[in-house]
Amino acid sequence: MKPIIKVIIPAYNEQDAITKVINDIPKIVDEIIVISNNSTDNTEINAQNAGATVLKESRKGYGYACLKGIDYIEKQKIKPEIVVFLDGDYSDYPEQLTAIIAPIINDNIDFVVGARVKKLREKGSMTPQQIFGNWLATFLMKLLFRAKFTDLGPFRAIKYDKLLALNMQDKTYGWTVEMQLKALKQKLTYTEIFVKYRNRIGVSKVSGTIKGTIFAGIKILGWIFKYSFK
Repeated sequence: MKPIIKVIIPAYNEQDAITKVINDIPKIVDEIIVISNNSTDNTEINAQNAGATVLKESRKGYGYACLKGIDYIEKQKIKPEIVVFLDGDYSDYPEQLTAIIAPIINDNIDFVVGARVKKLREKGSMTPQQIFGNWLATFLMKLLFRAKFTDLGPFRAIKYDKLLALNMQDKTYGWTVEMQLKALKQKLTYTEIFVKYRNRIGVSKVSGTIKGTIFAGIKILGWIFKYSFK
């Protein structure tokens, strides 16, 4: 029997990208949930017109948007088996969703991260500070927790019940690393799938600014060191 699959897409002013993202998601997905994170452009109407469920989250922050999506699913009568997280800027290749969820369906893996390996990345799609930040975070996770992660990629899939058990808390930049750290702490089975990555449409709200980069770095390292002493 086909598992029920829901996709959560946080989006802040992604009017030029969101339709492309939604249209490229494989039809095996049961519901696409776009959380407009205080968007002031046509993100919401474009997402609705493309067939997505649109929620509004006025508090800015990637984690706030993701938590809104999880809360929405929790209130539904029929729960999914798998939840996929995907960015709304068209930097990921949504059609690779089938590869991301395959280890869960075929091998009963709990958690899958799409790893943006260099050979599959478009030139300039990740800034030098992003590349360094990913390397540092995954190096520390390997050192402190013997983790095998190589990336903090936002394109990821997880069993719904395991997602709830993580009790996710981060409201902003630390969402992805929090999920990976908690997966390690709770001894979830996990793997990575190499994914393609391209230059996003529009300007990044995190890596495109000095402030965003600094705060993201602080948040990521803060979560790692917090868990290293637990």
